[in-house]
Formats: sequence, structure tokens, C-alpha cells
Amino acid sequence: MGDLTIEEGGFLLIDKPIRWTSFDVVKKLRNISRIRKIGHAGTLDPLATGLLIICYGKYTKKIESIQAQEKGYKGTFELGKTTPSYDLETAIDNEYPYDHISPAFLEETLEQFRGEIKQVPPQFSAVKVNGKRAYEHARKGKKIELKIRDAYISKFDVNHSSFPTLHFEINCSKGTYIRSLARDLGYALDSGAYMSSLVRTSIGDYPLSDAVQISDIRDTDDFFKFARHLKS
Repeated sequence: MGDLTIEEGGFLLIDKPIRWTSFDVVKKLRNISRIRKIGHAGTLDPLATGLLIICYGKYTKKIESIQAQEKGYKGTFELGKTTPSYDLETAIDNEYPYDHISPAFLEETLEQFRGEIKQVPPQFSAVKVNGKRAYEHARKGKKIELKIRDAYISKFDVNHSSFPTLHFEINCSKGTYIRSLARDLGYALDSGAYMSSLVRTSIGDYPLSDAVQISDIRDTDDFFKFARHLKS
């Protein structure tokens, strides 16, 4: 859709690479397109991959409405171990038994995390506290109090065939922290857990399968070729 002008604005579906921050993607596309007014609709952690929606021009006004849409994820939790960040950003700090976790106990426990739930964001998160991101405090060894948040999980399916690795698929509301789900699930199972991989598979009606790699966008022609309008 190369006829989209800078003034009109538009958006791109990007498959964020691992170890890139969401802002790394924004910065790269700003440099390629020479457009300053660019933003992303929903942060993905550096160790997560998958769908990142990038808006530019007038479409940056739509970021909030895009962020409000349901999101889909898939990934893996590791039972019996924990890390301070609840993922692989930090090293394993504790180990717990998990032999007592039967398929029936697991399924019964998962039911607690379907529907409306409450959770506390990870210490290593982008939540702002006193003007700084929570992870800035956490990386200095400071533990801060984070407020409980409401979330909604419409789907939480787990394949335990590789136990103690759990392969999951989750559909959830804006503001849900999958790493916090790992922590809370491990605790509810009388064990521990951390998230070992995460892919965002969808945002609203937009699937990861429609996204392009950042390496596919080499110049302004590529940028506008992949730009599109939101579905009505």
C-alpha cells in the first residue's frame, strides 16, 4: 500500500526480533523512513518475540485503541525453578519440587487463572514508579511496591507432554503480564516457575502470520510498501 502518505499515516505489523526492545524497532523505522512521529502499540520485552504494531503519522492517535484489544501469546514455562525477573533476563535463584504436580492438579490450578484475575507486575517491568521504570529500580537491587492490577484471561491452555516444561497458549486483556502468570502459577502449584520463552501471536484481529521481519524493510519504499490502514 505504497500510496499511503506520511500525512495520512498508517501502521505496520512487525515480527519483533529477540533481544530487541520495542523502542529499538521504533528507532530503526524512524531512521529508515525519516518520519519522526512513530510509536508502538504495546511493549514486548526484549526476550519476547512476535507481533508489534507500529503506528506513524495521524495513526499514532490510534495507539491507545489498539493497545486495548485482546492479545494472544504462546510460549513455555519451566516448573520447579524461579528467577528474580520471572524469565531468563536473570539467573535461576531457587529450585522447588514438582513431582507432586499431577495433570489433574495442574488443570484444577489453571482454572484459577481463567477469567478475571488480579496480578502484581514483575519488578523487572516497564511500569513507572516515581518517574522511573520499575526495571531501573530492580537492576539496582531495589525492591519496590507495585500495585495489584486487574486482568482478564479468556484462554489459558497448557500442553504438559514435556513436563516440567509447560507449553502454553493464552489470550488476555491489555496489561496482562505473562511473566507474573508464571510466578503465580508456580506458587499455586506449591512449586516455582519462570517463563522461558514468549511469542505474541495476535493483537485483536491481526495475526503474527501477517507481520514482516524488520530486515525486510531496507528503505522508504519498503516502509510504505508494507504500510496499511486499520480494519474498520
